[in-house]
Amino acid sequence: MTDAFDADQLEAARKTFAGPITFLKSAPALEHLPGAIVPEVAFAGRSNVGKSSLLNALANRNALARTSNTPGRTQELNFFDVGEPLAFRLVDMPGYGFAKAPKDMVRQWRHLVNDFLRGRDVLKRALVLIDSRHGIKDVDREIMDMLDKAAVSYRLVLTKADKIKATDLTAVTQATQDEARKRAAAHPDIIATSSEGGLGIPELRAAVVEAIG
Repeated sequence: MTDAFDADQLEAARKTFAGPITFLKSAPALEHLPGAIVPEVAFAGRSNVGKSSLLNALANRNALARTSNTPGRTQELNFFDVGEPLAFRLVDMPGYGFAKAPKDMVRQWRHLVNDFLRGRDVLKRALVLIDSRHGIKDVDREIMDMLDKAAVSYRLVLTKADKIKATDLTAVTQATQDEARKRAAAHPDIIATSSEGGLGIPELRAAVVEAIG
């Protein structure tokens, strides 16, 4: 289920994302974070959930965020400036749950993400991406636990919704929503998206603009 954004909200969000969006920097550690001067919305998700593709679809650009078939490629916080003058930032968080990763890399990921979530006052919302073909997994629950403990508002977003049958999408959306409503910091409504087909992209843009407002 998605929010019932009206036509004006959808159009305002479309115009926002049609404007300048530029890559700012990558931060491998907290000391490299940009100044906390505007609201931020972060994107989290397990490796290969389609996070980079969704960011590109959101911005209507082909190569804003680098996509890769290699799980765990992104191991830094990537910041993107939105608007001219600067209105807000998108933060592409490193993917989690990647297989065969060295334990020290997993530990580094946890420390970076946890410290970022707990210490970033301008972070208005996190969007946790869930592969609609698989639903919520334990690794997703771990990041949800981190967000709950850090008291960071977050919203669950289903990706690759075009890859499953409509009846299956309805079922996974309901199951995801049921779990979200048991979580302290989770937004109760779910947005189902497809980077390829454009499903849910206007609503997701509106949700980002609403979060930073």
